[in-house]
Amino acid sequence: MDATASTHPGNAVVTGAGSGIGRAVARQFLTAGFDVVLAGRRRAALEETAAGHPRAHVVPTDVTRPDDVARLFEYVATELGAMSVLFNNAGVFGPAGAVDEVNPEEWAHTVAVNITGAFLCAAAAVRLMKAQHPQGGRIINNGSISAHTPRPLSVAYTTTKHAITGLTKSIELDGRPFGITCGQIDIGNAHTQLMETIGVSGGALQADGSRRPEPTFPVEEAARAVLLMAQLPASASVGSLLITASGMPFVGRG
Repeated sequence: MDATASTHPGNAVVTGAGSGIGRAVARQFLTAGFDVVLAGRRRAALEETAAGHPRAHVVPTDVTRPDDVARLFEYVATELGAMSVLFNNAGVFGPAGAVDEVNPEEWAHTVAVNITGAFLCAAAAVRLMKAQHPQGGRIINNGSISAHTPRPLSVAYTTTKHAITGLTKSIELDGRPFGITCGQIDIGNAHTQLMETIGVSGGALQADGSRRPEPTFPVEEAARAVLLMAQLPASASVGSLLITASGMPFVGRG
């Protein structure tokens, strides 16, 4: 038997792989020896994530489009033959505002990316995991600490991240007969461009109306946590993992 093949950890799909947490996770998986299919809307950003790595596969994908998602997983089945892990990561923060202030079109776009996109990718992954031999695989959904507690004026993002928790639990339950596990990682203040967008370093809006700089932690540490979940034996699964910057105002927020 080929020794390289016998130690190959598997094939992974990472959505939203062109930046932020998705890029960090994709690179962590590549370093660990996975073949990684990089999905995202911008080919140039995906190519930058891949950086010429021989096990990186760039497949531009808009997760809100069913045809794009079908094409992504058809590539996996055709070119790689099977998949081990889906990191369901693509997402947007969406509009800032209270429930009476959010534009319905912006709300719908946030739902389309964060919920429908995650659903479409999970559904396609489960079909492939059921059809392959042996059956099984692992889905890891990227939630957020906003799946637990909202920031002010984040109704669209918070609602979609609470929905990810329901999606995760339903997949985990329905996947049991097929050896498919599903877990969720909720990340708070990993240092990415998104954190800069909401002003964490300069002063993030707090529940009392003040603005306060918040600590962050290297995004690579969040990626290591995802890899830990992915590399567990089939006999074990992490249902929920919460990782935050030390000292951030989350426990006791508000």
